[in-house]
Amino acid sequence: MKQHRKRIAAIVAVAASASVLAACGSGDDDAEADGKVTITVEGWRPGDEQATADSVKNLVKEFNKANPDIVVEPKEWEWKAETFPAQLAGGTLPTTFRVPFTDTLGLVQRQQIADVTDQVQALPYADSFNESVLAAAQDAEGNIYGLPSDVYGMGLHYNRELFEQAGLDPDKPPTTWDEVQQYAKQITDETGQPGYAQMTKDNTGGWLLTTLTYAHGGRIEETDGEETKAVIDNPETAEVLERLHEMRWDDKSMGSNLLLDWAGINQAFAAGKVGMYVGGSDVYNALVTTNSIKPETYGLTTVPLTDSPDAGILGGGSVSVVNAKASKAEKEAAVKWNDFFRVRKLVEEDAAVLDAKTLAESDQPIGTPLLPVFDEETWKQQREWIADYINVPVDQMTGFTDNIFDQDLVAEPPSHTQEVYGVLDAVVQKVLSDENADIADLLKNANDEADRILAQ
Repeated sequence: MKQHRKRIAAIVAVAASASVLAACGSGDDDAEADGKVTITVEGWRPGDEQATADSVKNLVKEFNKANPDIVVEPKEWEWKAETFPAQLAGGTLPTTFRVPFTDTLGLVQRQQIADVTDQVQALPYADSFNESVLAAAQDAEGNIYGLPSDVYGMGLHYNRELFEQAGLDPDKPPTTWDEVQQYAKQITDETGQPGYAQMTKDNTGGWLLTTLTYAHGGRIEETDGEETKAVIDNPETAEVLERLHEMRWDDKSMGSNLLLDWAGINQAFAAGKVGMYVGGSDVYNALVTTNSIKPETYGLTTVPLTDSPDAGILGGGSVSVVNAKASKAEKEAAVKWNDFFRVRKLVEEDAAVLDAKTLAESDQPIGTPLLPVFDEETWKQQREWIADYINVPVDQMTGFTDNIFDQDLVAEPPSHTQEVYGVLDAVVQKVLSDENADIADLLKNANDEADRILAQ
């Protein structure tokens, strides 16, 4: 993969819990008085199957066995931007948890996560990270605030069963946006289900509008030196919104449930009530563990790109960070756990096999396509190591795995990302709820509002 294809950042869901060890983040020696350090860690999301929690607990046992001086306590947690400040103020955050690439710098600037440069640089693969990926965990001086993981590119998810019912070949997913629109209408006409759905709220509407803008060659922000300006009012974003308007009001292929977030669209898709939607390539895991999707109905391909030389696909990931109040011993234990749980399995055969074997014992999805934290060769090698354990329908994902490395990956808007996404949410919602929406006026006003935010 070319270096410019590795500029990656995104929104991902992460986990945490309301109950946290009293000593966690205290900075005192109570948790270490008996020679052991205890940390609480992100484990699983609310709503996940018991098997998911069991697989995490089994890996915790393996880790505690190999590290008798560390006690790891996994917790149920779910990242929600609106509740994070209260959890932080109330001391109810785990010792370590994941945050989206786009949120890391803000947490650094507000001194809400710990500098773990020394701990990360002590890892055997510290010099092998894709520099663009590691940058998501660094400040301007190069200090490191976590371990990047779970890197993905956006993909087009589709229901093979609905394809067949509509007379479409599920082994030949759409490769252009004209085909997406055509297939969506055909699915709706033949099955009565929405042929295409779009996330629209809690900043996911802005995230997806940005994704589709990138796929058409446009951008949402531009940076010149230290100045970042909004460029929302552009022909590519207008083209995306015009197509969505046509699909909603002329084709009537988007259904009537128009206020969808990440969880809501996953639930609808797994229930067979959505033909196609765009989301992170790793979402199959959640579709299995939270939504109980029937694997035989699932298909994944790349997001179609236009022939614009600037067309690319939004990519993302998360950073496993440490609570700013953690003691030195807690920081060291947290990085050691994140190394074991998140990263080492990508670069060492024994760790990869152990992780896959443990997941297999709890019948968890193994082999869902992610992108390289290091490089494409390492990614391929890791999949060879776990080949005997892969249990996801990889033959139904070849539209993605065969083509994603040929697509340019583009980072998310770099400044005030979530706030700008919130502005774009309103634009998407208006276009899908008002047949007479003035797209040109919406984009002009959104650009002005985003510029005010960026000037702060």
